[in-house]
Amino acid sequence: MSAEPTPAPGPLQGLRVIEMGQLLAGPFCGQLLGDFGAEVIKLEAPGSGDPMRQWGREQADGASLWWPVVARNKKSVTCNLRDPQGQRLARDLIAGADIVIENFRPGTMERWGLGYDQLRETNPGLIMVRVTGYGQTGPYAPRAGYGSIGEAMGGIRYTTGDPAHPPARTGISIGDSLAAVFATIGTLAALHHRDRTGHGQLVDAAIYEAVLAMMESVLPEWEVTGYQRERTGSVLPNVAPSNIYPTAGGEMVLIAANQDTVFARLTELMGRPELSTDARYVNHVARGARMDELDDLIADWTSGLEADVLLERLHTGGVPAGRIYTARDMFADPHFAAREAIVRVAHPVLGELPMQNVAPKLSATPGSIRHAGPALGQHNQEIYGELLGLDADKIAELVRAGIA
Repeated sequence: MSAEPTPAPGPLQGLRVIEMGQLLAGPFCGQLLGDFGAEVIKLEAPGSGDPMRQWGREQADGASLWWPVVARNKKSVTCNLRDPQGQRLARDLIAGADIVIENFRPGTMERWGLGYDQLRETNPGLIMVRVTGYGQTGPYAPRAGYGSIGEAMGGIRYTTGDPAHPPARTGISIGDSLAAVFATIGTLAALHHRDRTGHGQLVDAAIYEAVLAMMESVLPEWEVTGYQRERTGSVLPNVAPSNIYPTAGGEMVLIAANQDTVFARLTELMGRPELSTDARYVNHVARGARMDELDDLIADWTSGLEADVLLERLHTGGVPAGRIYTARDMFADPHFAAREAIVRVAHPVLGELPMQNVAPKLSATPGSIRHAGPALGQHNQEIYGELLGLDADKIAELVRAGIA
């Protein structure tokens, strides 16, 4: 379906966000806030804009397919933050904002006269969201930090991939995205605090800490028992059965039946109910100790069935299972369609552009996608003219000078 403008664009309607970052970690935070109704004004360098306008492996007619997603619901304003006049424009915009997002290296905003202590003098309720590789403090704070480095330092790279090969990465920028999600959580918490006290605050989101937050019990496992999690490919150690299994047609199906009751249901479907009471497989610990032999038993059964037949039996029998989806599978899946997980958004160059919908779904005040990522400087007149009150001649002068 196409995403149409809605009368109530979300629970964050009325909040103004100034986004000053680029690439992914900061802008994804801006996307999430915009998805739920905040007005997000993105400041971009005149002439070039955010590099995300060119990023993405595949393009269509020279247009990025990533930019319309990460910049959706935002307003683009060109502003040269390295020039004193551009810095003054930014200060004027921030004076009337609720939130400012930036993901420059620590100290950059202060050099531009846009540090938090300076900004809150005129806007004490301001919430400043700072997303960096290592955070605003500590010995590594001044270092350049990309998402990939945060993934390595936070621990997820070491545990990802085949044990016979060097650490792998996921096919997406997970470190940047996690940092943005945690920055968004911090922003919402800071907004709640401001509602009660009237005071803003800093939200300091570090990529490596966002990754670390997802690392389950790896720290106490090492400290208490000396156990270091290693790369284990498609399985988690001692969690069985939970793996990818072959089918008669060559497709692979993931089955997760590691809970005792679910394993019993699986053995019934296999025609081997005695396995659920066999001492070798009777509980979680026993199955975990015999992962390989248990996987072989299940694979012998699944390889004799076509994927559709296998999945129907598993679903009917109450055993969690599914295909490994690609984008093609997502477009064809009726559940994606029923929940409108994918929407089509009008784009001036690409036509109806599909993208993932807003998540999570709220029953009373859902978010929405009002428009795809804007053209560079598309909202200069609206923001500089209507919001700051600059006349057309002044805006034209700023453009000629490379300020806007």
